[in-house]
Amino acid sequence: MVGDEDSIALVLNRLRRAQGQLAGVISMIEQGRDCKDVVTQLAAVSRALDRAGFKIVATGLRECLTDTDREGKEPMTEAELEKLFLALA
Repeated sequence: MVGDEDSIALVLNRLRRAQGQLAGVISMIEQGRDCKDVVTQLAAVSRALDRAGFKIVATGLRECLTDTDREGKEPMTEAELEKLFLALA
């Protein structure tokens, strides 16, 4: 994972929140809860995952472009970064 400790902590918080929300959605479906409530919570999970992904991309953008010492890998090209970013759309 790229980024400083604060950025990583923010991403992990968002992912843990999404994990809890997803567990809630599963429980709601199992309980036969109203479709509107389920979809609302599912949308919240989706937003939390999107934000985590965008934070990862935003935090690691510079490192991905310039860091040649990523476990012996070449830096990512602009096209690769664009593809990665658009995968979140």
